[in-house]
Amino acid sequence: MSELTIWTYDWVPEGPRGFVRDLRLRWACEEAGLSYAVRTVPFDGCDANHLARQPFGQVPFLSDGELEMFESGAGLLHLARKSDTLMPRDPVGEAETLQWTIAALNSIEMVTVPWWFLNISGDENNGLGAWMGQRLDQLEKVLSERAWLAAGRFTVADLLMADVLRIPDVRSFGDRPATEAYVARVTDRPSFKKARADQMDHFEAADEKRAK
Repeated sequence: MSELTIWTYDWVPEGPRGFVRDLRLRWACEEAGLSYAVRTVPFDGCDANHLARQPFGQVPFLSDGELEMFESGAGLLHLARKSDTLMPRDPVGEAETLQWTIAALNSIEMVTVPWWFLNISGDENNGLGAWMGQRLDQLEKVLSERAWLAAGRFTVADLLMADVLRIPDVRSFGDRPATEAYVARVTDRPSFKKARADQMDHFEAADEKRAK
C-alpha cells in the first residue's frame, strides 16, 4: 500500500459526486506526482462510525505513514510541503500561497457553503447573498488583474480556490467573467480531470456493489 492514503466514503448519493472533498487531495497528489492509495469508511452511519479519526464524521482524512490528519485544507498544506509544484520554496512565494489558501477557506468558502446550504434548503432569502456577492466581487477584481493567485503560477491556492468556486450555484451568482475564466482554466488541468474521473468511477462502482 502507498504510504499516502486518502480516506473517503465508500458511497455517496449522486448529487455530491464530483464534489466530495477527497477530490482536493486526489487532485493535489496528481499535480505533484505523489503516489497514493484511496481507502474508504462507510457512508451509512457516517456521523458516528469514524469519529476517532475525524471528530465531525466527515471526509476526507489523510494518512502519511504514522501521521494522520483531517480537514481537506490541512491535508492540502501537508501535501504542498512535499512538492514545490504545489507551493514555492522561496519565502515570498510560500507566504503568498499560504495566505491565498487560507483565504479560499476563510474568506470565500465560509460564506459560500452556508449560503448554498440555506439556498438548497429553501431559504433563498437567507441574508447571506449580499455578503457572498461582495466577497465574490472583491475576488473578481483580483482575478481580473492576474492569472494565478500566488507566486505568478499555479499553486495549491489555485487548486483550492477553484474547487470552492466551481459549485454551479456559486458560479451562477452574478456575472464575473474573470472568475469564470479562472475556474475554467484551473479545472481544465489534466490532473483535475483525472482526479474527478477517478472519484466518479469510485462511487459508480459502489452503486453496483450496493445493488447486489
